Amino acid sequence: MHILLRAREIPDIHKYDVYVKNGGYKAFEKALKMKPEEVIDVVKASNLRGRGGAGFPAGVKWSFIPKNEPVKYVAVNADESETGTFKDREIMETNPHQLIEGALICAWAIQATAVYIYLRGEFWDVAHELDKRIAEAYKAGYIGENIQGTGWTCNVYTHLGAGAYICGEESALLNSLEGKLGQPRVRPPFPAQKGGGLYGEATVVNNVETLTNVPWIINNGADEFKKIGTENSAGTKIFCVSGHVQKPGNYELPMGVTLRELLYDYAGGPPEGRSFKGILPSGGSGPVIRVNDTTLDAPLSYEGMEKIGTILGSASVIVMDETVDMAWAASKIIKFFKHESCGKCAPCREGTYWLDKVLDRIMAGQGSLDDIKLIETVAKNMQGVTLCALGDFAANPVIHTVKQFPEDFAKHAKSPENSKSKKPAAKQKAAAGD
Repeated sequence: MHILLRAREIPDIHKYDVYVKNGGYKAFEKALKMKPEEVIDVVKASNLRGRGGAGFPAGVKWSFIPKNEPVKYVAVNADESETGTFKDREIMETNPHQLIEGALICAWAIQATAVYIYLRGEFWDVAHELDKRIAEAYKAGYIGENIQGTGWTCNVYTHLGAGAYICGEESALLNSLEGKLGQPRVRPPFPAQKGGGLYGEATVVNNVETLTNVPWIINNGADEFKKIGTENSAGTKIFCVSGHVQKPGNYELPMGVTLRELLYDYAGGPPEGRSFKGILPSGGSGPVIRVNDTTLDAPLSYEGMEKIGTILGSASVIVMDETVDMAWAASKIIKFFKHESCGKCAPCREGTYWLDKVLDRIMAGQGSLDDIKLIETVAKNMQGVTLCALGDFAANPVIHTVKQFPEDFAKHAKSPENSKSKKPAAKQKAAAGD
C-alpha cells in the first residue's frame, strides 16, 4: 500500500481530475468542517513525526502556534539537500496535489494566511509544474479568498532557493524566503513564536513528506495511521536507497522494516560477487554503521536506529560495499560539508576547513597516526556548539568512520616516529642539548 507514492498504483494522479476522482481534496473538505484545534488533535494523536530528519511530532509543532495572532504562515520545506535524498522530488513530481492538500489542512489548523513552498534552486522544473497544480487548486476554489465558503483566505506560493544545503535548516530557510543570507538564526524566539517565524510571524515549517501524510490521516483517522509502523514511529516511510545495490530507488514501506529486508528483498542486495561493508542510514549527516547481522536486523525506525548508534534522519540510505575505502568516503563527505557550511559559526567554519586539510594529508599518505587522533579531536570540538546541526553533521563522518573502520585510516597513515622529518645528526644533538 502506498500512502505517498500513489502514482505507482494510480497512473497520472499528478493531474487534478485524476486526483479528485481518487478522493483528492476530500480530506481538506472534511477538515474545513472541523474546528482548527480538532484537526491539530487528530494529527497529534496519529503520532506523525517529521520526515525531514528530526522526527519531531507534527501535531505538537502545530499546537505551538499562538491562536490569537492575526497573521501566521506555513512554510513547506522542499529544499531536499541531504546527500542521498530524493523522495520529496518524486512526491512533488508524481503526487503534487496531495502535498498541496496536506499543506492547506495544516494552514487551516493553525489559521495561516499563506503557504510558502520553498524548493531548492535546482528544482526549477519541479517548481514550474507545481505552479500549474497550484493554479488548478485555485480554480477549484481550494486556495484563495473565502475558501469553500468558510470566510477564510489563504494563498499558496512557490519560492526557489539558490542551491544551498544550509537552507534545509528551518531558520535559514526562513531567512532565505525573506531575501536575507541563508544562515541559521539565534533561538529563541523559535519559528512557531511571534518574532521567530517568517517576517516575524508565527510559522509552521514542515517537510514535504510530512505534510503529504496529512490527508490520509484526516480521511482514515489517527488510529488507522498508528496501525502502520511501530509504536513510536507510526506510518510508512520513503527510504531512498542508493550506492552499491542492484535496484536503487525510493521504497515506501512501513516503519520498522529491517535493513536486511530493505536492502535484500527490495533493493536486490549488493552487486554480484560483492558484500556490504558500510551504510549511511541518513545520508552524509548521520553516523555510519558497519554491516553485520546486528545492524542488518535493526528496524528502520527512529528508535531502532538509535539502538545501533545511528539515526534514521530523512532515511537516505547510502550503501557501500567492500570496495569502498571508508577514509576516502569520510574525506568526500567532509568536502561537501566544508563547501556547504554557511560560515556563521566558527567551530563549523574552521572545523570543516581543518578536517578537510588533515584528511587530504592522510589520504595522500603524508599523515601520521597522530593526525587520525587530531581529526577526532577537531570533530568532537564541533559537536553541540553551533547554531544549527551542520557542525554535528560534519563531525559525524569523521568520528564514526574512525570508530567503525579504524583499519581504513591506519593503512594511509605513517607511525608518528616515521612521519617526523629527519634532521642532520649535529642538529639533532644540539636540539637535545648535548
